Amino acid sequence: MKKSFLILLISSVAYAAPVSDSTAPLDAVVITASPFLHTLFEQAQPVTFLSGDNLKLRLETTVGETLSHEPGISSTYFGPGASRPIIRGLGDDRIRVLSNGVNMLDVANVSPDHQVTSDPLSIETIEVVRGPATLLYGPNSVGGVVNVIDGRIPTERLGKPVEGRFSGRFGTVDDEISEAGSLNFGLGPIVFHLDGFQRETQDVAIPGFARSERLLRISPEEKEADGTLPNSYVNSEGAAVGGSYLWEGGFIGASYTGVNSNYGTVAEREVHIDMAQRRFDARGAFFEPFAGIKTINYKFAYSNYDHTEFEGPLPGTLFEIEGYDGRVEIVHHKLGLLEGSIGYQIQRSEFSAVGEEAFLPPTSTTIHSGFVFEEIAFDKVRFQFGARSDHQSNDSTGGLAFGPARNVEFDSVSGSAGIVWTPVDEYAVALSLAYTERPPTYVELFANGPHVGTGSFEIGNADLGLEKSISLDLSLRKRLGRVTGSVSLFYNRFTDYIALTPNGATEDDLPVFLYDPVEASYYGGEGEVTFHILQPVTPEIATTSEDGKTAATPIARPPQTLDLDLKADYVRTEIRGGGSLPRIPPFRVQAALNYSRGSIAARIEGNYAARQNRIAEFELPTDSYFLLNASLSYRVPVGPALLDFYVKGTNLTDAEARLHTSFLKDIAPLPGRGVLFGVRADF
Repeated sequence: MKKSFLILLISSVAYAAPVSDSTAPLDAVVITASPFLHTLFEQAQPVTFLSGDNLKLRLETTVGETLSHEPGISSTYFGPGASRPIIRGLGDDRIRVLSNGVNMLDVANVSPDHQVTSDPLSIETIEVVRGPATLLYGPNSVGGVVNVIDGRIPTERLGKPVEGRFSGRFGTVDDEISEAGSLNFGLGPIVFHLDGFQRETQDVAIPGFARSERLLRISPEEKEADGTLPNSYVNSEGAAVGGSYLWEGGFIGASYTGVNSNYGTVAEREVHIDMAQRRFDARGAFFEPFAGIKTINYKFAYSNYDHTEFEGPLPGTLFEIEGYDGRVEIVHHKLGLLEGSIGYQIQRSEFSAVGEEAFLPPTSTTIHSGFVFEEIAFDKVRFQFGARSDHQSNDSTGGLAFGPARNVEFDSVSGSAGIVWTPVDEYAVALSLAYTERPPTYVELFANGPHVGTGSFEIGNADLGLEKSISLDLSLRKRLGRVTGSVSLFYNRFTDYIALTPNGATEDDLPVFLYDPVEASYYGGEGEVTFHILQPVTPEIATTSEDGKTAATPIARPPQTLDLDLKADYVRTEIRGGGSLPRIPPFRVQAALNYSRGSIAARIEGNYAARQNRIAEFELPTDSYFLLNASLSYRVPVGPALLDFYVKGTNLTDAEARLHTSFLKDIAPLPGRGVLFGVRADF
C-alpha cells in the first residue's frame, strides 16, 4: 500500500500553491479568539497562527510536539505517541483542544498517555490563543485554546474543478514513513472533500541512556535501555469524507472521519494502546438572514471513541467515551456602538473505563452554556468584553472501588474585558482582564485507583468547589518595518486551584496523590521578534527611449530575504504560603536565521532550555539543554502543480534533552539526531 501511494504521490504532481509564512504573520486572520475575523494584530489576547511552510516544517507525530517550540507553548511529551500542549505552564483540562471550533471528544485530558485524535498530517492550520478563552469555549479553556482546522467541511466554492495536496515523509530517527493526501472537487454550489493519511514509525533513537543520571543513582539495579527508547513506536491511519452546499446566503456541510492508532506507552514496556475514533461533524452559516443579523453560525460534532490498553498480547483496561458538542452563534450588526454576538452551547459525554487500571467510575457529564461577546471600535481604540454562564452536571454510577452513585452540579460565571490601542499603523498595545470560574472535572471529582501512566494512586474529591482565577495580560505588537513581533506579560491568580498533590502514603506500590485546592499564582511572559535583515526589492536600471526620455526599468531577479527570528518565554508558579507547582517549563530561548531566494529557502535554529531547579515535592530537577536544527527546501512548478522538496535535520549535535513538563522526563529523553526527507505536491 505504501509503495502504490508514493507512486501516486510522484505521478499526480498537481496542487494549489501553499501559503508561505516563514515568520508569524501579524496580519493573518484568525477565528478562534473572537466571533469576528480579526487579525493577530487586532486581538486583545496573544494568538499563534501556523499554516503553510511554517506548519510543514514543524509537523511532528502529535499536536503537542508540533507546537512545542512556539513561545509560551510546551508539551506533556509522553513519548512520540501522546503529547498535549501546555500553555504558559497550564495543561490538563485547563487547555481546550478543538477540532474546527468544537470539542475533540477524546480522553486525552484524562491521562497524558492518551493520544489527541487529530493527527498533524491532516491539519491545514493551527490557531492557539494564550490565556483565558473562556467566553467562547468554556471554563476548561482558562489556560488557552488550541484549534486545529482540517478543511473537511468546505466553506468556499472552488475556482477550478479539482484541487488538492499530497505529501510523503521519511525520517531517520524513528524510521518514519508517512503519506497524506486531500482532494476538493466540484463546480458550482456543491463541493466535496476527501482526505487520508498513514504514519508508521519504529522505536525512537536517543542519545545515550533512557534514564537520567539522577534516576540511575536512585535505582542503579534496574535494566538500562541505551540508544533506543523502548516501546516508542507509532502506527496510525485515518480518512475522511465531507461535502458542502454553498449559496449566496450561506452554506451547510458535513463530514465523517475515522482514525485508528496503535502506539507504545513508553512508561510500561509491555503495554501498548489500540485506539479508534469515529466522528461526525456538521457545520453551516446563514449570512444576513434577518434585519440586524449579520451571521448565524452553527456547529455540531458527535464522536464514538475507544481505546484498549494491551499488556503484551492480552487486552487490559478499556476506555470509552461517546458524546457530542453543539453550538450556535448569532452575530448582530451594530446596535449603537455595540457589535457582537450571543451564543448557546451544549456538551454531553458518557465515559467508562473497565479493567484492572480503571481508576475512574462510569460518568456522564452534561454542560449547558450561554455567552455574549461585544465590541466597540473607534479609529484607534477597540474595546472587547463579554460574559459566559455554564451549568455542569456530573453523574457517577459509582462501584465497588468508588462508593455509591453521586450527582455533583456546578454553576459558574466567567467574564473578560480587553482593549486594543493602535496609536500608529505599525504598533498596537493590548490589555485584557478575565475572571474565570472552573468546575472540577470528573477525574478530579471521582478518581480512586492506580494510574500507571502518571505513576501514582489518584484519589479525587467529590466535595471540591469552583476553581476561581483572575488573569491579566499585556501585549505590545509591531507589524511593519525592519523589526516586527510582539512581547507579552501575564499574571494569573488562582483561588482554590485544584492541584494533584502527594500525601506521603503508598497504595498498590504507588505514591498516593490527592486532588486538593491550593492558592496559586502563575506569572511570566513571552516574546517573538523578527529582524528583517534583507527585504525583497526589485532593482532598477535607467534606460533611454527613442524620443530621448529616461525611464526606470525593473531587473528580473529572484526575491531575496534574510530574517533573524528571536523567541523566548518564561513562567513561574508560586503556591501562596510556599512552594511551586510541578512540571513547570523552564526559561527557553530560540534564535533562527531564515533565508530565501526564489524557489530556495533555508533555516538554521538553536533552542536553549535552562535548568529547572524550582521544583515541587517529590520532583527531580531537570538539566538545561541546547538543540540545533536546520532545514532546506526547494520549490519547483511542474505543469499545473507545485512540487516542494525539503529536508530537515533535528538535534544535529545529538544532545540529551529532557522536558521538565513531562511525567516521563527521567526515563524518556527527546529524540536524538535525525534527518527528515519530505515532498509535497499542491495542485
